Amino acid sequence: MTEPSGETAPEAVPPTDRPGTAAERDAEEKPETAGRPGAGDGATTPEEPGTPEHPRADDTPDTTGRPETDESPEAAEDPTTPEDGTPENGTPDTGERPEAEEPVAGDEARTGADGETGADRESGADGETGTDRESGAADGPDAEEPHAGVAADGGTADGGSSKDLSDAQVELAAQRELRAKIAARKAEKDGPLASGAKLSGTAADLLAAVRAVEGGAASGSGLYEAPEPATRRPAAEAAPEMTVRPPAPERPAAPAPGTTAAVREVLAEGGAPEALAVPVAAALGEGAAAVLREDPWQLLTVAGVKPEQADGFARALLGPATGPGDPRRTVALTVWLLERAALQGHTALEIQAVRAGLAGHAVPDPEEAVETAVSEAAVLVFQEEEPAQDPEADEDAEAAGEDAAAPAAEPEPAAPVLLGLDRYALAEESLADGLARLVRTATADSWEGGELERAAGAHGLVLHAGGEASRAEPVALAAAARARGLRTLVAVHADAGRRALGTTGADAVTVGALLSGAAGPGRDEDGAFALDLLVVLDAPQLDVETGAMLVESLPDGCRLVLSGDPEVLGAPGAGRVFTDVLAARVCPRVASRVPDPGPLGELVSGIGVGELNQVEAPGKEIVIVPVRDAGEAVHRTVQLVADSVPRAIGVPSEQTQVITVGHGGSAGTRALNAALKQRLNPGPGRFGGYDPGDRVAYAPVPGRTVTGTVLSADPEGLRLRCGDDELLVPRDRVEPALRHGWALTAHQAAGARWPAVVVVLPGDAAGGLSRPWVYTAFGRAERHLSVVHGVDQALARAVAEGVAPERTTRLRPLLEGLLAPEEQ
Repeated sequence: MTEPSGETAPEAVPPTDRPGTAAERDAEEKPETAGRPGAGDGATTPEEPGTPEHPRADDTPDTTGRPETDESPEAAEDPTTPEDGTPENGTPDTGERPEAEEPVAGDEARTGADGETGADRESGADGETGTDRESGAADGPDAEEPHAGVAADGGTADGGSSKDLSDAQVELAAQRELRAKIAARKAEKDGPLASGAKLSGTAADLLAAVRAVEGGAASGSGLYEAPEPATRRPAAEAAPEMTVRPPAPERPAAPAPGTTAAVREVLAEGGAPEALAVPVAAALGEGAAAVLREDPWQLLTVAGVKPEQADGFARALLGPATGPGDPRRTVALTVWLLERAALQGHTALEIQAVRAGLAGHAVPDPEEAVETAVSEAAVLVFQEEEPAQDPEADEDAEAAGEDAAAPAAEPEPAAPVLLGLDRYALAEESLADGLARLVRTATADSWEGGELERAAGAHGLVLHAGGEASRAEPVALAAAARARGLRTLVAVHADAGRRALGTTGADAVTVGALLSGAAGPGRDEDGAFALDLLVVLDAPQLDVETGAMLVESLPDGCRLVLSGDPEVLGAPGAGRVFTDVLAARVCPRVASRVPDPGPLGELVSGIGVGELNQVEAPGKEIVIVPVRDAGEAVHRTVQLVADSVPRAIGVPSEQTQVITVGHGGSAGTRALNAALKQRLNPGPGRFGGYDPGDRVAYAPVPGRTVTGTVLSADPEGLRLRCGDDELLVPRDRVEPALRHGWALTAHQAAGARWPAVVVVLPGDAAGGLSRPWVYTAFGRAERHLSVVHGVDQALARAVAEGVAPERTTRLRPLLEGLLAPEEQ
């Protein structure tokens, strides 16, 4: 997934954004129903039945022209035993099937941070910005920013204990602190240098003492006390042990009660839900009520609010005199369009696309609206410079006697004019500057070893591309560098990916834990990590803001190796760091030659090049389970997880992960999780809808999903077991950031693998499929893959042709402008 490459098609239809209660947010529409050809593209080896046929949903017509599946007890003994006499090779075939009726469209998926590029919810978490699609999908439940009442150190604003530190608060607060340091460091470069500002240690202490004496605040006797000599660090020392040290950032200030109350009054006047009071106060600050009364369209700054709702609110406050061309409205809509584009992975949009979006919302003069937004600095405008003409080349051409009558070469098309938000513009420029700094400050050295090791020794920035099996190569590079005495660290996207490496916490951490300070080598006074080499696995999952924070935290001379699979889905947030750096050709690129092993590796490798091959699976590594409708898909999925895979494959239910296209719909994550909970861990949901033993997906921050199991609940929140760690989800974070996790989207699953995976492809999911989606979902399986197949030929078409439009970003031209492209 993440998109280096990753530009993938949306996994879900565009979301419906609306404010309201959790129940209202869950009432979303099902993805659009896509037409299904009659021919099947998957093998027809069904999963064993074992339980009576599950009744179909009343609103989903049955597939016609398909033989009924034999539900006899004999067939239940083996999930790979064909129920209709089809071959047992466990791979897709090309046999024709009678054309099936389309299922009736249901509720649409919400947009989310999933990448949500079209996600399940508008502002999601985990990235999961809503959908699981590549355009910007996120990989976490529908999460959102922490409420203002939660302290940065994990306690609550009303005095909660800081020892129950939440990853979400730690990471978000640390990121704010780091951004402040970065801004301060940049400002220092342009300002005058204060005397003594760069001194540290004993020199700084002496200077402070001298100034104190001069000011009469102290006597001078202390100046003559001999300080203890500082211990000198050896030239090459072993990598320090990584320790868990949660930082103690300042608590974010919660909206004052008076501010929230004033906002609530304004919302009531305009007929808006009171539930918006806290997010509006947090977004607009101390004078939120006055701002909202003056410019009601600022309501669009709250995730989930739609333009029609903001228009109604504005009419209620300002009266009928206001119109669609009101400058306040057009500016707010322009910003809203760019925020929506960021959920789909774009860091900027072409100006024509923004104008078209404004016209779609009845703005009478979109061109003037854009000019107003730019003049008020609400958005930024960019256009890459044209390559300069070389006059000497023209003179040489004339001297060579070129035919003056020859037709002139067609001029290169002008670079498009782009509009963007300052947060993403700053992140891309900071990331480009940081990568160029690493390239220029690294000292070339001759390292013996393979191609990757030699490249890392000679360059400050190296890219490594390959599949799952190739992850061993950058890990081996880190071990070799550590043996040389270099301070080395491996960072991965998800904690499950770290455990899969078989390394200790001192050798590998998640990117989130590293940036938050919960793990890693610590920082110096300038905010830089004490590292000589950082190896980042799952690099396609880096969005531009995370990438910028990571690179800005590396000291001069540090080496950076970005490793990942270019074919997977892209990052859940805005940007496509890995893909853009690959395309810029500004550093060595090492392609792994290590193939993924076994039938699963062969199947996934073929998908990567656009081929859905038939693969021999003698050990039942791959099983195709044809279904006729979404109801049957849910029934078969539960049967596989609870009965068939544990009995026939030997993988227990708790080690089997279900992956589907989106959150909504009759076979989305919500429907599947409800059915799986009823079968695997029934209960009343006494702790906010959860019971001890429930599998959950928690999005501590947008773009990252942590899977675990509910242990217990107390007044402070829910306690989870995630791998070897326990963590607390604060009470106010349970509803927005936690979801049941037996079933995930492909974006949520990116960066992790499970012994067995069940991929669910109901008929109404055909429109959300793409090659990167299929590649990512199928590639999450280590030993066994079951495909609940109801999309007919849509699967083969998605693999052959389903490449999503590219994300619009600026990182590649920025890098090419800073570093001359190199032919590698």
